[in-house]
Amino acid sequence: MSLPAAPTASGHAGDLLSRGARLRLTFVLGALTALGPFTIDLYLPAFPAVAASLETTAAAVQTTLAGTTLGIAIGVLVMGPWSDRVGRRMPLLLATSAHVLASLACAASPDILALTIARFMMGAAAAAGGVVAAAMVRDLYSGLPMMKLSSRLAMINGAAPIIAPVLGSVLLNWVDWRGIFVVLAAYAVVVVAATAAMIPETLPPAQRSAGGFRAFGTSAVSLLRDRIFLSLMIVGGMVWGSEFTYLAGSAFLFQDHYGFSAPEYGLLFAVNAVGYVAGTQLGARIAHRFAPQKLLTLGTAVMTAAAVGITIGTAVDSLGMVLVTVWFSVAAVGVSVPCANVLALNRVHRNAGTAAALLGGANFGIAALVTPLASLGSGSSGSGMGLVMLVTSAVAFALALMLRRRNVGWPVAEPRSAPAVRV
Repeated sequence: MSLPAAPTASGHAGDLLSRGARLRLTFVLGALTALGPFTIDLYLPAFPAVAASLETTAAAVQTTLAGTTLGIAIGVLVMGPWSDRVGRRMPLLLATSAHVLASLACAASPDILALTIARFMMGAAAAAGGVVAAAMVRDLYSGLPMMKLSSRLAMINGAAPIIAPVLGSVLLNWVDWRGIFVVLAAYAVVVVAATAAMIPETLPPAQRSAGGFRAFGTSAVSLLRDRIFLSLMIVGGMVWGSEFTYLAGSAFLFQDHYGFSAPEYGLLFAVNAVGYVAGTQLGARIAHRFAPQKLLTLGTAVMTAAAVGITIGTAVDSLGMVLVTVWFSVAAVGVSVPCANVLALNRVHRNAGTAAALLGGANFGIAALVTPLASLGSGSSGSGMGLVMLVTSAVAFALALMLRRRNVGWPVAEPRSAPAVRV
């Protein structure tokens, strides 16, 4: 059935959804956005095992993570304009189906090169969940309601990094690292089924872009000429660059250097992921009291201070200092990411898929560039990880501070009529 294409008092199309439909939409979109973190985090505890099994180096295994993030970066640049042209459901269904096949290809990889290629494909397929979900939120809401729903999705999304490494470490007691990718394939099958059954089409034909990738290029150039949007895009990329540097280096730092077992590393990762969830929910709760640009400045400032602590902690080999400062760094990412994304997307009134694609491309593109640098320094000591986190966090903080001084906040939104939404 379809909801009528009538304006609402708030101008938000999401108000036409029933309470049950909104709840289903939130949880399925959360499962879709969680596909990316599961793709990234589930196999992190297996990094040393992958290196041993394929007879390769730590740096080579970290390259598989860079391949994944590069795949996501390219994938979002494709999924965004594609979903603007054909609607949101079809890209979600096809991409998540491709994720199943890519996961099985990872499980069958005979060497590190094959695994890296399969991980690239897996990342490209996982990209649809995040970028299309963000565009769907923008289809339905704007301003503060958009930030609240984005933060709820971030909370659901944040559960994946808590569960994934713990589950991965537990799975390693029963299967080898290849079995982890079979589990990922099974999860993707469930996501495909849930998407087909419960996700409505939020972009009606009248609001779709007719120009395809040429229109995407035109729209992208227009968005990138907006210096505020561009600055926010870079802030998000630097924040994720810091986070992915931690992801790439932490398994070898804590397991090889500090001697953590795989289950211990999984629990440590889960504790840090709780910090991420706490950060997202703190931002959502105080969003009505503090301007988002102030929250963004606060988050990136804490990230920078924490990165200083991580750099010092790895230099003097202080496990306690590293543990505490890593937690605060991850929590600050949870505050910073929703603010940067919402401030950027709220400047867009049409082609939200293109805007979300640019944001996602910058996030994962910068992450793919800096992730291999985590192996620099003295082996698995984490010195390279700390330094890269410091540089990326400092750049994000400097830009956030500049945006705050320019008083970047909610622009005046265009009046919008609520489109028809299939439920």
